Amino acid sequence: MVGMIDLSIIIVNFNTCEILGDCLANLSQISPKEAEIIVVDNNSSDGAPDMVEKDFPKIILIRSKENLGIAKAANLALEKAQGSYVLFLGSDAFPKGGSLEGMVDYMDKNSKVGIATCRILLRDGSLDKDSHRGFPTPWAALTHFSKLDKIFAKSKLFGSYYQSYKDLSRAHEIDACISHYMFARKDIFKDIGGWDEDFFVYGEDIDLCYRVKSAGWQIMYLPQFEVIHYKGASVGLRKETQDITKASEETKNKMRASSIEAMKLFYAKHYQSKYPKILTTVILKAIEVLGYFRMRGGA
Repeated sequence: MVGMIDLSIIIVNFNTCEILGDCLANLSQISPKEAEIIVVDNNSSDGAPDMVEKDFPKIILIRSKENLGIAKAANLALEKAQGSYVLFLGSDAFPKGGSLEGMVDYMDKNSKVGIATCRILLRDGSLDKDSHRGFPTPWAALTHFSKLDKIFAKSKLFGSYYQSYKDLSRAHEIDACISHYMFARKDIFKDIGGWDEDFFVYGEDIDLCYRVKSAGWQIMYLPQFEVIHYKGASVGLRKETQDITKASEETKNKMRASSIEAMKLFYAKHYQSKYPKILTTVILKAIEVLGYFRMRGGA
């Protein structure tokens, strides 16, 4: 497809000017020629959109006048995307050389795959477990928050939250991945519509993956490709990036609240009708308790 756009790379940014610059510099080195990069800036106050405009003039920049969150901003970029494939990439994510072409080639050869992700590594070299997820059923959530999935990580019964019982050295199907490296066939959006804009931050990727799987597409984990993820640099809640995050306390509190709201939204949308009312009451109360501790800097 010489001269045509194979791949649209979509980045949603909020106040990560320095890291975003590094991300775009990396992409300028490794991106195939048949690719476009679209940055949606969510009304950053740190000069990020001006930096993109000045230092990366070929990039398509969408300036929002407000913080739209991830889902709504991603939908804005989707409207402009010309590629047959779309990579949703975090501003704090750094794909390694060959990974983008490799993903295009894999998706070209595997028509049943709607989404693929790669081995996502944190700054210390460990796996970003959120890139290799099972769906958060009540049982999966119970085993995760009770730490049973850590004790019995190789058990299919107890390790379903992160699907830790699977061989991470081999390609295989998973339930879900995070939006910081989500390589999607654009055709899936014809089946499911866009991102659900009720999700501000958190949960939008799990929701999208749930709908993609429900529509009959496969979601694959491909460890032969790698990306480094400065996890939490934008939201400011992760210990892995406390030394580089510029997130304010206001942003951190908003992110904590959004994470709890996302749990409620996902459960109401996909699970509430499938379980007895008494279980729903217990689950919603458990989310409320989790939210109480999370808003105080724990959990």
